[in-house]
Amino acid sequence: MGDPYLLAASLLTGGQMSVPPPPVLPPNQPDTLLALWNSSDSSAFQPLVAQKIVPTIEITSPEFSQQLSSQTEPFQATDTLTITTATSPTAAPATELEPSLQAMLKPDTATTKPASGSQLFYQRLAALKAGKIYTRLPADSFQSYWANKAGTKALSFQKPSYEQWKRLLAKEARAVAEGQGSNRLSVLVGDSLSLWFPQERLPGGSLWLNQGISGDNSRGILKRLSAFSQTRPDVIYVLAGINDLRQGATDETILDNLRQIVRRLRQEHPSSSIIVQSILPTRINTIPNRRIRNLNQQLAILAQQQGAGYLDIHSRFSDVEGNLRLDLTTDGLHLSSRGYEVWQSALQQAESVIALNRNNVRAYNSVKRSRLPEESGLN
Repeated sequence: MGDPYLLAASLLTGGQMSVPPPPVLPPNQPDTLLALWNSSDSSAFQPLVAQKIVPTIEITSPEFSQQLSSQTEPFQATDTLTITTATSPTAAPATELEPSLQAMLKPDTATTKPASGSQLFYQRLAALKAGKIYTRLPADSFQSYWANKAGTKALSFQKPSYEQWKRLLAKEARAVAEGQGSNRLSVLVGDSLSLWFPQERLPGGSLWLNQGISGDNSRGILKRLSAFSQTRPDVIYVLAGINDLRQGATDETILDNLRQIVRRLRQEHPSSSIIVQSILPTRINTIPNRRIRNLNQQLAILAQQQGAGYLDIHSRFSDVEGNLRLDLTTDGLHLSSRGYEVWQSALQQAESVIALNRNNVRAYNSVKRSRLPEESGLN
């Protein structure tokens, strides 16, 4: 369905929606991350218990089973990761969490969230094995697997490849597809800007699946859309193009790829709202912001022609000269914490508009169905 009404999203005000706290972690802590991925005796994810959700913006807390699906394929020999870790402590009774797991979930102002792609990769891998979706866990979860803290035995690992990232995202999507139940689902598709969206800033009211990969361009995104084709999203947010510009792609190539992305998503997810987000400004001299603004104008037209929505986030990030605001970036391209706060606000407003529109459509269809017997002359 088309969502041109999102063009007026900036007229709305939105606030943080309340949701239940994230579920606790299971007591069984695996002993190596490689074993996490290669586990072959795990049972399938159990679907969430379906519950009536009224209104649609209020959901139950997501809860997956504690094991990976037995359908999950292991790493191939060429995908070997060098990993070392300490032996796992004896599992605690089922009625309580191990102290180490309690510490993982306890907020710690002295610890930081993952700061590198490798750390984020292993955090998400650990969450997946634990039967959790990482977007619903505290940012500092599973520190024993990725943090390099004084006094702890940190992991030693190599940087995950692009292919390994693709496979991890596909496994997360499969887990969500099997465990979504009646919960709403929103999906972020893009590059490093989407990848590093803080989970604590994702709008409440739905599950979130993050399908961003650092450095990816529109062509790469197009080729991996099948990774989440079995999910049932309410909304899919697409942000792509900045890496294409950095890599020398033409405007025509970028627009053609995004057109194919929207068409493919509408084909695989006919009931989902597809939202094309504007390309953000930069402070990089080799990428003229004038060109980005022109591209965004064409993206808005493209989205309307393809029956998708268009969300203008560019204007929120531009200063008076059209450059990326200094307070919203860390390096002239990537976003600061304040930058993600601004993006969060835009997504909250979009989510509110979409939820309101869907409720109105349901109400209209309900009234229409109730009048059918009367209009047909039946008693």
